[in-house]
Amino acid sequence: MTISHAQLRAFHAVAVQGSFTRAAERLCLSQPAVSDQVRKLEERFGVSLLRRSRRSVELTDLGERLLGITQRLFAAADEAEALLAGARDLQSGKLTLAVDSPMHVRHFIARFRARHPGVRFHLMTGNTDEALSRLFEHRADFAVLGRTVEDPRLLTVELSRAPLIAFVPADHPWARWRSIRLTDLARATLVLRERGSMTRQALEAELRAAGITLKPAIEAEGREAVFELAAAGLGVGIVSAAEAGHHPGMHRLVIEDSAHCMTETLVCLHQQSERRLVAGFLEVVREALAKPEERG
Repeated sequence: MTISHAQLRAFHAVAVQGSFTRAAERLCLSQPAVSDQVRKLEERFGVSLLRRSRRSVELTDLGERLLGITQRLFAAADEAEALLAGARDLQSGKLTLAVDSPMHVRHFIARFRARHPGVRFHLMTGNTDEALSRLFEHRADFAVLGRTVEDPRLLTVELSRAPLIAFVPADHPWARWRSIRLTDLARATLVLRERGSMTRQALEAELRAAGITLKPAIEAEGREAVFELAAAGLGVGIVSAAEAGHHPGMHRLVIEDSAHCMTETLVCLHQQSERRLVAGFLEVVREALAKPEERG
């Protein structure tokens, strides 16, 4: 037997207010309408919930027990309403971003949280293929991709374009140079990202086009691992200039004849783009891109 929410609401208001008149005012209904709802609830289950008199309304034992339930019920409803209203107003909620490196989104997250400190962020790291997979599996709200993906399901915002650079520790022989050429890489041991990384794919494509064969490379999972291994003197690291960051003791080298530019693109699913949290983050990202001087 399905219970009527309206009848429970009427009973709860009368029980709390102690009067049909005050309950009607609270619910913005007429007094007869409230009385009718409570009466129908009692008749439907063949019970007595209220003892009525001209001057007051008292709860029966069963009414007292039902009031305990309706208090929890409507408190939960009020909590749900507050939760949803908070998400609508960006006072609460959570955004999950699947990224290659937090560096690409840290300025946008800081800007967003300055406005909406109640919203939490969760970052999942991995390469472009992993990030895209997490987005399509609805395990992430956004993904940051290191390559252009043409897919009608995606809404895209380009974050940056940057060339590939090499880096070595300060005691490396190349640390005296400002730049190198692709042919220099043929005689060096390289520290490369894992297969699937766009940085690695871009470099290998350029070297193949130039007819250059690489020495066996050291493979590392993630950008930070590449930096750590290169800093230890195990090889020459290659990253996008946008990912280089600040690493004391490391020397950057321009690759003169590298023509490839790495793009970083923020994507979300079109069908999710109208969600208040998603739309709010997109708005902040677009504002920041329009004023790059404010990003530092």
